[in-house]
Amino acid sequence: MPTEDSMREYYAQRAGEYERIYAIPARQGDIAALAKLLQDLLSGHDILEVACGTGYWTEPLSHVARSITATDVNSEVIELAMKKPYPASKVRFQIADAYTLDGVQGDFTAGFAGFWWSHIPKLRLRPFLQNFHSKLGPGRLVVLADNNYVEGEMHPIIRHDAEGNTYQVRKLESGMEFEVLKNIPDEADLRHLITGIADEVKYVSLKYYWCLSYRTTGES
Repeated sequence: MPTEDSMREYYAQRAGEYERIYAIPARQGDIAALAKLLQDLLSGHDILEVACGTGYWTEPLSHVARSITATDVNSEVIELAMKKPYPASKVRFQIADAYTLDGVQGDFTAGFAGFWWSHIPKLRLRPFLQNFHSKLGPGRLVVLADNNYVEGEMHPIIRHDAEGNTYQVRKLESGMEFEVLKNIPDEADLRHLITGIADEVKYVSLKYYWCLSYRTTGES
């Protein structure tokens, strides 16, 4: 079973080839639509981004945000993210665990997590959100985005565990193979998870991606 350390190792090893997933021709329309949606939602905000990875989504958001504090647990992906072109003084990077966000401080008006939700074990989803919300405060905007499952166009699910988590096998160019936790929620799953801690909930589903936005309530 993948551990937190093995997932961290997978993304460290994959850093240099991570963004190739966004070059798939069939996904270009959805990628453009999602980028526009995220920019519209987060324009003018001081954003706390968790699990920023190589900064693929950080870069387009930097052109509309007031500021971004982009965090990730892996220095390997942070190093790549820092090489992207950003408006001067708009983006700062910080190494931080998405589950704790220890040491992350700021007056944030919005939180963003792109393509991180699907890698969170189901039993840790609510605690993750509660801690994320605590860094933002009540009435703040939260935007989440991740994959929909498209049969025949994604790595197949190879197994389920007792908690309902699902897993894929990923092979890197080096030949290394990893079993990766990959949960694909539907709208009902997402709405259930944020019951009581979210207001003004909006859900958008494209073919390949979904996006959920809401305001924090300050409740736990």
